[in-house]
Amino acid sequence: MKDITLEDLNKLLETSLVTPKEGDIIKASVIKKTENGVLLNLGLKAEGFLPLEEFSNPEDADEGKEIYVFLEAYENRDGFPVISKKKADFQLAWDKIKHIYENSELATCTIKKRIKGGYSVDLMGVEAFLPSSQIEYKAQSDSESLIGRKNDVKIVKINMLRKNIVVSRKMAVEEEQAKARKRIFSKMKVGDIIDGTVRNLTDFGAFIDIGGIDALLHITDISWIKITHPAEGVKVNEKIKVKVLIMDRETGRIAVGLKQLTPHPWEAIEKKYPVGTRVKGRVTSVVDYGAFVELEKGIEGLIHVSEMSWTKDIKDPSSILKSGETVEAVVLSIDRNEQRISLGMKQTKPDPWSTVDEKLTVGQKAVVKVTNLKDFGAFVQIIDGVEGLIHINDFFWDKKVKKASDYLRKGQKVEAVICTIDRKNRRISLSIKRCKEDPFTKFSDSYPEGSKAIGKISDILPKGIRLVLEGGVEEFIPANYLARRGKKPKDLYKLGEEIEVTVRKINTRLRRIILSEKEVFKAPSKKKEAPKPKPAADKFTIGDILNSQKKADEQE
Repeated sequence: MKDITLEDLNKLLETSLVTPKEGDIIKASVIKKTENGVLLNLGLKAEGFLPLEEFSNPEDADEGKEIYVFLEAYENRDGFPVISKKKADFQLAWDKIKHIYENSELATCTIKKRIKGGYSVDLMGVEAFLPSSQIEYKAQSDSESLIGRKNDVKIVKINMLRKNIVVSRKMAVEEEQAKARKRIFSKMKVGDIIDGTVRNLTDFGAFIDIGGIDALLHITDISWIKITHPAEGVKVNEKIKVKVLIMDRETGRIAVGLKQLTPHPWEAIEKKYPVGTRVKGRVTSVVDYGAFVELEKGIEGLIHVSEMSWTKDIKDPSSILKSGETVEAVVLSIDRNEQRISLGMKQTKPDPWSTVDEKLTVGQKAVVKVTNLKDFGAFVQIIDGVEGLIHINDFFWDKKVKKASDYLRKGQKVEAVICTIDRKNRRISLSIKRCKEDPFTKFSDSYPEGSKAIGKISDILPKGIRLVLEGGVEEFIPANYLARRGKKPKDLYKLGEEIEVTVRKINTRLRRIILSEKEVFKAPSKKKEAPKPKPAADKFTIGDILNSQKKADEQE
């Protein structure tokens, strides 16, 4: 608003009485300026004095300056006139202030100083009060930066008697914004690309000044890539172009987007990175299950730990990859909806299993290295990148194995025979025992049923004995098939003693040989007689033998 000039004041005074009276506003000139105030020529018998705090503008207190004062009394106890510049300023400005207030117009004020509860402001030469709650439409963090600022305000309260005026910057801003919002809504529509200035940042987004009103740029609409704070995408006072996303005329809310001005990085991703394509990227993070690799801004893929090496069992991805490192990989799969790309690092090198049929054959002997031990067997490395399994049943021909670790250790090299190759399922089975001839088969070929053999007693049990035959084959002979009877086996036989036995039955499926010592001592028949039934004790089947041996094992 335009301030009252000296010309305006002169016109007002011309209409007043020539002889001033108490309550009039009179013209005075500054005669002398001191540390405490100024001496004034009032055109009266005595000169007047005003303290410096009466002057809102320090230049008005300079010598020779003409000012207007309110004559409260011709003289005080000391004979000097009682005058006030503030009251004169207030009364002269009052009519204009009242007009502005009654017509709900905006006025211009200057913030002078911080006082309790708000600020003291100069409103057309009159002191007014600006409460802290009415200083700005948005919270003001630095109150000292407001001192000396000129602002448009709304006069919200006046009291002539108390010379009290209250103004609001907040209401003025709201009014201006209401006008600006009406103007913007009339000419702008959803989809428009407009200019804006970043006014403020919050955790959830940024407020953009789009010509007098604020629009919200949400954090999710700043960038296609995930960010944790708006400051990663925009800066305060930065001028940017945004796209109008939402316009709500009822609430006045406007939402804008920044990322919508650039293509979505995952658009047509399948054409850009076809499956099987070799790519290079920067490792952004390494986790327990793999590593994330940035192919370009906003595009990341995962190299799973299982896709890092053909030849090594990687337990810790950080042992071979570091953040910031550049790696080469092959695109394995793409899910555009889920925004996922699966990458493989080992696919950049030949798969050892692709040529396994050319390098390995069933029946081939190979020196292998134990890489891992389980109770059921041992995993071994046959060639670089190709492993197989030796089951505990393939350790020995003549021993039962409970745990692989009882006979093998990690890193040990052993000779084994390749038994099966399943390239499709990436499985190979091997056998240690097949490196040697099967002692059971050898014995069976050398000693057919009905033949006699010599064996050494290896163990004596309550219900029979164990006998080690040629080639290391060990079998159990129940007490009923022994020649020596009448006492317990331990009283009749000695460990290490050699005895002769007859091979009664050979079961190749169960790998069992039924032996009998007493048949060695049977006298041969001289004449043919009708067969007599065998004693009940001799009616043994191979099942009886196995059950008897099982019970003997349990007792042992």
